[in-house]
Amino acid sequence: MIKAEIKDKELREHLDSLEADKLRIFTMADGRVRGALFHGSRFVNQLRAQHNLGILETMILGQAGLCAALIIPMMKDREHTVIKYEGTGSAEGYSLEADSTGYVRGYLYNEHIPVTKPLENWDLKEFLGVGNLTFSRVHPDDKYPQQSTVDVDDANIAKDFAWYFSQSEQLKTAFNTSVQFDKQGRVIGAGSMYLQVMPKTGGTKVIGSQVDSHQEEDADEEDLIRRVENAFTACPSLGQLYSEKTVDSEDIILGLFREFSPTITLERDIIFDCKCNEEIYLNYLKNLPAKEKEAMKKDGLDPVEIVCRNCGSVYRFPLSDI
Repeated sequence: MIKAEIKDKELREHLDSLEADKLRIFTMADGRVRGALFHGSRFVNQLRAQHNLGILETMILGQAGLCAALIIPMMKDREHTVIKYEGTGSAEGYSLEADSTGYVRGYLYNEHIPVTKPLENWDLKEFLGVGNLTFSRVHPDDKYPQQSTVDVDDANIAKDFAWYFSQSEQLKTAFNTSVQFDKQGRVIGAGSMYLQVMPKTGGTKVIGSQVDSHQEEDADEEDLIRRVENAFTACPSLGQLYSEKTVDSEDIILGLFREFSPTITLERDIIFDCKCNEEIYLNYLKNLPAKEKEAMKKDGLDPVEIVCRNCGSVYRFPLSDI
């Protein structure tokens, strides 16, 4: 990837003053609940710079990208997940890829969404519309990807991801995303979080191995889920919290879920990045049929320009190199 520069000096200085972008994985409630919190202020700004996005486009792809980052700690071994949303709204949808090595890349299907009237709120319904969300998971030894699709109509990206896990994975999951803009339209804070209630066969209690994970939840189980949900929904805007620099990620986790004795088990770097490079595209061009190369010469395509859709990087190659 050709890394796009964030040219706004004031924004760069603000980002430098924030805690590092990190994904923190934690467990709580005797291992019955797992989750992750991702501070992604630089992540969203890089995503925006790569694709040169406007405010609305940044809000949509930024939230989707933050959710995709949260999929990484759920991956097993070496895994690559492609997430596609295809909707009926004017944004048309998005494509994202999350890799177990710690990067996310992707794009909006329509990077210039028409806006016919001033936005009064961040209701994305008309821009996303009814659609379907597809996860395709690939492991190195898989002959074909494992693919699953659910219909979504919430027009809320975080809830769409939660619905997918509820329907496809049969796991009670909640997502929360937030992108905070200042009055000039800069992204000054961004973050995301997920929680997942594990089946009764998991956790650290000795009785776990003796419990049928599909049995009806008893009163204690329902009470746990209710209290966890209440704590999760009490979370203020993550983007605002990070932008104000009054608390850090550890404060957020321990403060929100104190009654469940959370333990942060791992910290990871997650970045917006792409594995494209000049060599890959040059080899592609060199292997084109001779007729296509001749057509490029006749059409005056010199240099030949290729734009990586996943990251917006622009590569230019003189015909003499091809």
